[in-house]
Amino acid sequence: MSFLIQPDDFTMQGTRRSFLSKSGLLLSGAAVALLAGQDALAAKKGGASTHADVNILNTALGAELEAIAAYQLGAESGLLQKPVLDLALTFQGHHKEHADILAKTIAKLGGKAVNAKEKYTFPVDKLKSQTDVLRFAATLEKGAVSAYLGAVPLFGNRELAQAAASILGDEAMHWAILRNALGEVPVPSAFMS
Repeated sequence: MSFLIQPDDFTMQGTRRSFLSKSGLLLSGAAVALLAGQDALAAKKGGASTHADVNILNTALGAELEAIAAYQLGAESGLLQKPVLDLALTFQGHHKEHADILAKTIAKLGGKAVNAKEKYTFPVDKLKSQTDVLRFAATLEKGAVSAYLGAVPLFGNRELAQAAASILGDEAMHWAILRNALGEVPVPSAFMS
């Protein structure tokens, strides 16, 4: 039995929710409600802790917007074969969902969400093959994992920390799947640093 996932294994069948429910990785109801910007969250706004949380959320939002742009670059590159292109668009959709939820949460906390940059500096000249694009995406996903890992303990609101940890899990899955598609060990160590 082979556990190596091949690019042909990635299709756009079903929704992200159905994929996550099949894998047992659905966000908790509290995390979804919190990130969706429920009124209980709005009632907690104000104070230094909330301001710091908004700054953390805006940093995460900026990274999500960069990921959306990066996956768009990969999708438009003409270098991705159909199953890998579908995977890239699926992951881009995840980042769009993250960005939308983060922006709504920032607004509920009384903050102003950052906007996408007009232009991102990506290593376009080094993207010459599907492998190059996959490696670039894997590097970005690893960076996202590290960023969320560093941010989770900084939240003043522990429910926000829990919700950010749920996004961290999604980013880690992206990184593992991309590494696997590159023929690398999907989870290279027992701990993420």
